[in-house]
Amino acid sequence: MLSIIIPSYKDPLLGKTIESLLENAEGEIEIIPVLDGYYPETPIKEDRRIRVVHLGRNQGMRRAINAGVSVARGEFLMRNDEHQMFGKGYDVILTRDCQPNWIITPRRYALDPVKWEIMKEVPPVDFMKLKIVNMAPGVRKFSGVEAPGDPGKPIQESMAMQGSCWVMPHAWWDKVIGELENEGYGPHYQDSHEMVFKTWQAGGKLMVDKNTWHAHKHRNFPRTHNNGTAENPSNNESCWAYSLSIWEDYYNKEIKPRWKV
Repeated sequence: MLSIIIPSYKDPLLGKTIESLLENAEGEIEIIPVLDGYYPETPIKEDRRIRVVHLGRNQGMRRAINAGVSVARGEFLMRNDEHQMFGKGYDVILTRDCQPNWIITPRRYALDPVKWEIMKEVPPVDFMKLKIVNMAPGVRKFSGVEAPGDPGKPIQESMAMQGSCWVMPHAWWDKVIGELENEGYGPHYQDSHEMVFKTWQAGGKLMVDKNTWHAHKHRNFPRTHNNGTAENPSNNESCWAYSLSIWEDYYNKEIKPRWKV
């Protein structure tokens, strides 16, 4: 079974995302929306495959993901955002292709959330390089930068992912990830980099599976917690600096030479 965890905060597209997950699944799934200190205006539909978790107060995306994992019953875990649509059979394909020491993410398209369709003018993302980028004078962060993939490989290793949709064996989370850290990182960001670095250190890989896809709300459209929330704000610069303090040395010594970045 695939357990699908959706950390959610006041996003009006949560219902459509759940519908897409239900309509396109071809195997056994459970969907775990984690309501981060709120109740949606439109109630979540009743379906035996949906198990709602409500956090009594707003705790942030990282703790919401941890809470969803803690109750997940599936052999595989999937995490996705609350504004996405999915290809037919995404669940069977991703769990079929995922190896015991992999994090796997599907091909990513851009979603127009108003028309609820893929933006055909925006090319899909199959590969990302992991770089340290300058955000402002003296402010740096790890960032996934879109780059050309290898069209000849239906499943390709990648350096980075957006973090909006991934699958891994539940056993790999328990053994390697443990939980997403909150001290230092703060409540919201750099979660994908934390997981990928931990996976690399344990001998695993990050892979992109082009046999299926997801479409994520394009950046041109507003988000409900792009910089945290009023109840639980995010200090982005502190988060970025902490991530660098933990992983920059490993990145420079181990990852850059391997990938020739």
